[in-house]
Amino acid sequence: MINRQAVHNKHNGHCAYCGKEIDVKEMQVDHAVPKVNGGTDDFSNLMPSCRRCNHYKRGEDVKHFRQLLTGLILRLRKIYIYNVALDYGVISEQGWDGKFYFEKGGS
Repeated sequence: MINRQAVHNKHNGHCAYCGKEIDVKEMQVDHAVPKVNGGTDDFSNLMPSCRRCNHYKRGEDVKHFRQLLTGLILRLRKIYIYNVALDYGVISEQGWDGKFYFEKGGS
């Protein structure tokens, strides 16, 4: 049985991926290595995740999730309205170091 509170505490109430603070009731328990790829319910494989990260990661492993996020800016640049927003300063691009919250010592 998964102890949701222990998973939530693993990174002090933050999503292991984006670092957003999440409430234990809203947290989703993610398997870093998905069960379909041989992952288990072992505590070391369980990550606290916000709904958005868990949805975007889907059933992929952390390596593939990183690749999805790394290519995100290229996908956004293909959207016309995104470029309009850039041109008018409504939004700005920030670089991403490619590290998740749990890899930056977020705990």
